[in-house]
Amino acid sequence: MAASRMSQWGNDLYTGKRSYAIVGHRRRWYYVSAALLTLSVLLLVVRGLNPSIDFSGGAEFTLSGVSDTSQQPAVDAITAIAPDSVPRVAVIGTSTLQVQTGTLDDAQVRQAADALAAAYSIPVADVSSSFVGPNWGSDVTGKALRGLIVFLVLVTLVMTVYFRAWRMAVAALVALLHDLVITVGLYAGVGWEVSPATVIGFLTILGYSIYDTVVVFDKVRENTAKTLEQKRYTHAEMANLAVNQTLVRSINTSVVALLPVSGILFIGAFLLGAGTLRDIALALFIGMIVGTFSSIFIATPVAVTLREREPAIKAHTEMVLAARQAATGSTGTPLEPVRVGASVPGVHLGTAAQPKRRKPNRPAGRKP
Repeated sequence: MAASRMSQWGNDLYTGKRSYAIVGHRRRWYYVSAALLTLSVLLLVVRGLNPSIDFSGGAEFTLSGVSDTSQQPAVDAITAIAPDSVPRVAVIGTSTLQVQTGTLDDAQVRQAADALAAAYSIPVADVSSSFVGPNWGSDVTGKALRGLIVFLVLVTLVMTVYFRAWRMAVAALVALLHDLVITVGLYAGVGWEVSPATVIGFLTILGYSIYDTVVVFDKVRENTAKTLEQKRYTHAEMANLAVNQTLVRSINTSVVALLPVSGILFIGAFLLGAGTLRDIALALFIGMIVGTFSSIFIATPVAVTLREREPAIKAHTEMVLAARQAATGSTGTPLEPVRVGASVPGVHLGTAAQPKRRKPNRPAGRKP
């Protein structure tokens, strides 16, 4: 029953029988995005990011076979050796602890290993240590920033060439930056450390977001290709139809993608204690939700806002609204619902899905 209703809802959205004025109410979505961006920036300024030793440099100790996973003994053991170094302790699984500190010299590393082993009553051999220098950490940071810049430049070029419209490229770039800032800000609010896996998660959600945006833009281009050749619907109304037609697909894609990520985050990280996966899982979980929102409520509305500044589109919109007001006495709702299969000269909007007719059953042994 639920699947049937979902299918009927999607068919109604595609044909225009049911329509949501997503583009018509774009200012509402701009305000929502502005509030989320403001919150994210405040979190970044107030709380800031918590870089792992891969970026800041330091020492890392892994304690295996621990029966008591309380964190305070590790904190006391490290601060007794290096008072200026506040350690970060994470529980991995059920019997492993990971302790990260600031930069320590060789003597302090040996003393810290002995102190940690004594604090948890385990052999020193079960305490492994590794060291990351600050130069290597800064190199990782530089590569991450270069990767992000290269990604955004390539996206802008590909979108401009593919859609032959720089406005769509700008709208896609705005949506990507919107997703990145909100995801990073909310991640900072959670307080988890930023590791290389987190950066990979940020880049992955950008790829996911641009994929969803391209799907919507492809339908927008199809619906608005010959907007100026008809006088019934505005450019915004044709674009709004495209968003409604791809709405179910965007939601279904997001739900399917979020299911495994949710499993990794909530079951793997929280229940099973798989700390090595929680960084990328949290980045993906936040980013996919924000990316779906921007693909539907930000990318196309921004593209429409930019297109409506063109003299030809602006004049066409005024003409359609003036003709509608003269005929009905009102310009109607923020967007006039566009019906698939409607008589719109020069514009192909497809046709509604029609149920197959069944042949009537005939008694056996009788010919028509």
